[in-house]
Amino acid sequence: MDAQAKARTFSLRGMDHFTVITTNNAKTQEFYEMIGLRAGPRPPDLGGVGLWLYTGERPILHVIQKKDLPSDAAGMLDHMAFRATGMHAVIAMLKEKGVAWRMRRLNDPFGVWQMFFKDPFGANVELDFDGDEPAPEGWSFGNGWGNG
Repeated sequence: MDAQAKARTFSLRGMDHFTVITTNNAKTQEFYEMIGLRAGPRPPDLGGVGLWLYTGERPILHVIQKKDLPSDAAGMLDHMAFRATGMHAVIAMLKEKGVAWRMRRLNDPFGVWQMFFKDPFGANVELDFDGDEPAPEGWSFGNGWGNG
């Protein structure tokens, strides 16, 4: 490939991060730490009030605190999805915290489990579990199973 063709080549390498808006950084941080993210460094020159939440060495969720939420809190983002393990532990934790959730199992070759719930300010969160995780007690094939 010549230099000009290389200069025109474009490809995505993966998702970098999501951003959510909140009126309470502490409450949002507590919620996302519940599912395994951790607060880490945020560049000081960004200004405003916010935080970055990490998985490993990557800041994958940026949080911006504002006085008021937009009238459409979900905005144009339908949901954010994370790969996860330990579905039964997550179910127990969400029940303990009183977080409404629902799940389904994809009818595909992988049988991925998808769990859906909302953060404290309305952002939709999805956790995807490998299909080899055992079914929750009382689950039967179908959509919308859960406590919310």
